[in-house]
Amino acid sequence: MILDHLNNADFYARLNSGFAAAFEFLRRKDLADLQDGRYEIDGEHVYALVQHKQGKNRTDARMEVHRKYIDIQFSVAGTDEIGWKSASCCKKRETEFDTVKDREFFTDAPDAYAAVAPENFAIFFPRDAHSPMNGSGELHKVVVKVAVE
Repeated sequence: MILDHLNNADFYARLNSGFAAAFEFLRRKDLADLQDGRYEIDGEHVYALVQHKQGKNRTDARMEVHRKYIDIQFSVAGTDEIGWKSASCCKKRETEFDTVKDREFFTDAPDAYAAVAPENFAIFFPRDAHSPMNGSGELHKVVVKVAVE
């Protein structure tokens, strides 16, 4: 997991060929005005999900793991407190891996929480189980999905 401010995003662009396009999307001047939904950036290789959702209680959040995509979770408004645990340490499987949705859920408790404030992002790799949308009030965020290389 990586937690940082969007001003420092270029430092991470070399980690994956899709990161530069992902961060360029997050720097859009109209990002806060985009409607909820999916936005193609580079076909299935990189795409964004814009969402406005009510924050959840930490006890209601489930740990999720992806295999095909890396998540870049960016807060537009509201602070998302995202739980983290190493995927290799998750033992309480709630669902089998869904190859279509690229996710599997666990009921394990996070080992740590990262507060992702507006203009900040967190990167979750397939080895990072995470439970997003933990915060009070409405959260406006963008999740950019970047294919693993």
